Amino acid sequence: MSQQTKQSESLMKTYNRLPITVEKGMGSYLYDTDGKQYLDFTSGIATCNLGHQPLAVKQALTEQLDSLWHCSNLYNIPKQEELASLLTKNSCFDQAFFCNSGTEANEAAIKLARKWSGKESIVTFTNSFHGRTLGSLSATAQTKLHEGFGSLLNGFHFLPFNEYESLSKIEELKPAAVMFELVQGEGGVRPANKEWIDELVTTCKTNGILLIVDEVQTGIGRSGTLFAYEQYGFEPDVTTLAKGLGSGFPIGAMLAKSSVASSFGPGTHGSTFGGNPLACAAGVETIKQVTALLPKIREIATFFEQELRELEQSTPSIIEIRGLGLLIGVEVENAAPFVEKLREQGVLILTAGPNVIRILPPLTVSYEEIQHFITVLKDVFEQQGAVHQ
Repeated sequence: MSQQTKQSESLMKTYNRLPITVEKGMGSYLYDTDGKQYLDFTSGIATCNLGHQPLAVKQALTEQLDSLWHCSNLYNIPKQEELASLLTKNSCFDQAFFCNSGTEANEAAIKLARKWSGKESIVTFTNSFHGRTLGSLSATAQTKLHEGFGSLLNGFHFLPFNEYESLSKIEELKPAAVMFELVQGEGGVRPANKEWIDELVTTCKTNGILLIVDEVQTGIGRSGTLFAYEQYGFEPDVTTLAKGLGSGFPIGAMLAKSSVASSFGPGTHGSTFGGNPLACAAGVETIKQVTALLPKIREIATFFEQELRELEQSTPSIIEIRGLGLLIGVEVENAAPFVEKLREQGVLILTAGPNVIRILPPLTVSYEEIQHFITVLKDVFEQQGAVHQ
């Protein structure tokens, strides 16, 4: 048994790992231990938004490593305050709470909603994904993920996504909050309908129901704006972030308006590692870099969509192309073979359910890299006889 095999056997089998051992990442590319290069259109599942090892973030982390790694939230942490200020100045929110992941950010949002309202009930939507801890899993309206874990947290009501019948049910329930993604990433890359969101917002505002937007995957430029809610023309009461916030360095955040955030006082919530100086140094530089890139991100996202639409016209096996910005889903009959066949040609993608190819390039992706991706994707469709010549 090789040393690598022995090490692999020491890990719990919570992931179906692909046959790649990654050794290095740089820009839009990953490299395995055999030296093979892969165009990475997964971005660490929408996490490495600036590509692998972005120089400015690396420099910020190096400087922070030379001064302070951790001291606990019993003391003032300047980098934490700087990141909170950057996030609130660039959003509709007033205060930030820092943690280590998206699921932790959603746990914080659930607690805040209950504390603010004095109610337990929260509405989420079918095919949503909010995390894997018991609270965030309870909020996730995918029963297949609940199996084997016994009783989950009470108070969650699952309603149909993008369906107007849900609005009257929300008005009837009058929950503490409605928690939702503006693009359901794990649920098939399904954007919310703008008119439906308009009515959802009106229903919640009229009935004093908190609007919690889970932007763990859509946030930090992925949608083409810093936050996806900006493109829907409303202001949430609370939002949650993680993934792209630290350029691959673990960090999560919950942002809230002051009228809601004031429900959290000393001792009501906390995190030992949340907002530590290293994570916040990565976050500060990431926000600076992404905000400067936003016009270019929108431009290149438009180009990518145009290229995919052209491919769609000659490819009858493409059922639908959907998404927002550089969070893209291509619906086909069976997505799994595409992951394998593109990987064989040096391109990495994901799925979102059994029928959707999920494409998450870095926000720094070049036109040439997109064109190469399209060429390879078209070749894979051709291998299956799915492209009209």
